[in-house]
Amino acid sequence: MNNIIELFYKLKRFFFGKYLEKKFLMIGNSHILNMRNNYKNIKNINDLDYKIYSQFGEDGIIDYLVKSLEITSLKFVEIGVGDYSECNTRFLYETVQPKGLIVDCIDDFKKKVSKNISLWKGDLKILKKKINSENINQILNKEGFSSEVDIFSLDIDGVDYWILEKLPQNFSKIVIVEYNSVFGPDLEVTVPNINDFDRSSYHHSNLCFGASLKAMISLLEKKGFIFLGSTRSKVNAFFILKSEINKINLDIPKTNDLTFFTNSNIKESRNIDGQLSYLSGKNKLNEISECELVNLNDNKLKKIKKIYNLN
Repeated sequence: MNNIIELFYKLKRFFFGKYLEKKFLMIGNSHILNMRNNYKNIKNINDLDYKIYSQFGEDGIIDYLVKSLEITSLKFVEIGVGDYSECNTRFLYETVQPKGLIVDCIDDFKKKVSKNISLWKGDLKILKKKINSENINQILNKEGFSSEVDIFSLDIDGVDYWILEKLPQNFSKIVIVEYNSVFGPDLEVTVPNINDFDRSSYHHSNLCFGASLKAMISLLEKKGFIFLGSTRSKVNAFFILKSEINKINLDIPKTNDLTFFTNSNIKESRNIDGQLSYLSGKNKLNEISECELVNLNDNKLKKIKKIYNLN
């Protein structure tokens, strides 16, 4: 009897879940189509925030940029996608059938992705690999994504800065990168370039990962990109090639004060037992004060408490 009940609930989740997902996509697509009528009048990137498959509203911003840049035959790379149920390029895959490469290192990666999408819909390469600064260019070359990329999205909760540093000039028209708001608005800092970096292992709180927004902006400016802003959640930053900037109508934010973009209210910290501890404000930085970061102004590895002069 228990097996029959379990089978019933599995079938219910499968069929009902698929129905809800189709409805969800229809509603999201309808919103996007309606928003496109007003794209020329939108000045603030956060007025474009809208979540369909993305984590924090990136879908709406991405659609605006793709349409504004008049990208028709779309080619993307997204590194750090999980099972592809919640990520930055899923909506594009479902609606415009692009050519794409998605990369992650989770177990049964392709199997998990194939449960969420129809693989026949687009030319999607699914690669299970741990990306680092030493293999990024080799992988992009091997898979055919070293040039003419329209969207490059990176979110691996780790050595993101060091991976971006290895990429060539103008490697994509649009770049989306995760940054760590905990590191604040003023300093250019990043976690060290550790092989097989793991966010939870580096500190149990999960708060010490990635790089500061200022570090990301400085690096990508050198590679030919302009900072456009972030999602309202202050998690993912958007950049566009300087050569494409005249195609958009958004107000370009000043980067001398990044307080607005790093004042995040997300409370995802964990205690030593792995349970949510909901730290906020300066308590986040205090929690990881003994962790080490690279201060990119002098490229020296220092404890956070020394870099930020914490008591």
